[in-house]
Amino acid sequence: MPEPAPGSESAHNSAEQADRVPDLYFRLMSLTIRIRDHFRPPARLLTEFGIREGMTVVDYGCGPGSYVKGASGLVGAAGTVYAVDVHELAVKAVSHRSRKEGLRNVIPVLANGYDSTLPDAAADLVYALDMFHLVERPEAFLAELRRITKPDGTLVLDDGHQSREKTRRALLDSGVWSIEAETGEYLRCRLLSGNTPMR
Repeated sequence: MPEPAPGSESAHNSAEQADRVPDLYFRLMSLTIRIRDHFRPPARLLTEFGIREGMTVVDYGCGPGSYVKGASGLVGAAGTVYAVDVHELAVKAVSHRSRKEGLRNVIPVLANGYDSTLPDAAADLVYALDMFHLVERPEAFLAELRRITKPDGTLVLDDGHQSREKTRRALLDSGVWSIEAETGEYLRCRLLSGNTPMR
């Protein structure tokens, strides 16, 4: 079967499907993450992001939900955490964890490719951790993050398993994000002025 032509809708659908890892890979990744979280609690990193009570936060590429409990506690009862992933096993894991741990302010969301289905300008802060290397079309992904982020909102993005230069280049090439600050672990970004969320 021939490859879809670049830029065609079927090529975009193929790329969006490529972002979804196979079930076995997801299960092995989840096990690895649980081991990592035992030695490096995820809540420590979240405290650096500036999450405050009452905020709407998006955990994009939430995986098995390592960060949802910490984010839930930081936003409190008046806030909301959307846990978004393209993999139905991730959404299932977060749903189970939320019920088990009583995280009433966590809303699991199954994304449809690069469409999170969230409302425009919904988020005060979006974080996407340990997943950017899996994104086949960074420009489409970063445009979706722009759409769901409030004009004065923040994006926190780490490199995943790729070079910092590749992450930085994707952000700058997007034409919608500026890099506000960098640490060894992540980049903090803001929307460039004039880039209001749009569908």
